Amino acid sequence: MTTWVRLGGLSPYAAVHRLQEALVERVAAGSLGDVVLFLEHAPTITLGRKRDAEQSVIAPDGAPVVRVERGGDATWHAPGQLVVYPIVALPEGRRDLHAALRALEDSVIGLLGDLGLSAGRDPRNTGVWIDGHKVCSIGIAVRSWVTWHGLALNVDADLAGFGRIRPCGFDAEVMTRLADHLRPCPSIDALIPGLVAQLATHLHLDPSGPLLHAVVRDDAGADALLARLSGEVAAG
Repeated sequence: MTTWVRLGGLSPYAAVHRLQEALVERVAAGSLGDVVLFLEHAPTITLGRKRDAEQSVIAPDGAPVVRVERGGDATWHAPGQLVVYPIVALPEGRRDLHAALRALEDSVIGLLGDLGLSAGRDPRNTGVWIDGHKVCSIGIAVRSWVTWHGLALNVDADLAGFGRIRPCGFDAEVMTRLADHLRPCPSIDALIPGLVAQLATHLHLDPSGPLLHAVVRDDAGADALLARLSGEVAAG
């Protein structure tokens, strides 16, 4: 069973990272099924595994700068950006990280297609693009053949925040958002059902699993959600 989780408010990066690590451990052990988190982060800069990624930070202006396990370069997280973390076990026969990245791209491309937008890939750069501009950043990690980290879709985020970095090594002007292409722009919550359907198709997940609502503001909140998830899965 897949459990889908919507975290309300702005989730601090550190607490959600701790939650992801704990979920990866439990999914790998088989004590939890797959879990997909949907959330917005408080302003944060993350640096992937690319060598010298820190050189892509221009002016953090007080935002935390966090080195993480995913692939890629610098990424900016902020309100108005839908972040999705699929904590998903890759069974034998699907243990292909390149395919997992493509599945996330396909999920966003499918979602945007349903909204009437023509989006696609750049063959040289991971992510989802609209008319040469990047609308979704993607970077994953794997541990014990369980994926974590994921995607960040710019919905109505203030793109000026990307000026604090060189996103994925590009000038900030490469970034775009749904609000610049859709009038009216759907809310983050309105996008989640369609994205659940797309992720279920491309990641081979169960779309009928429960959608839980929770808030994670700190480590205690992460622990409470982890305990709740364990109870929900056991009860199911």
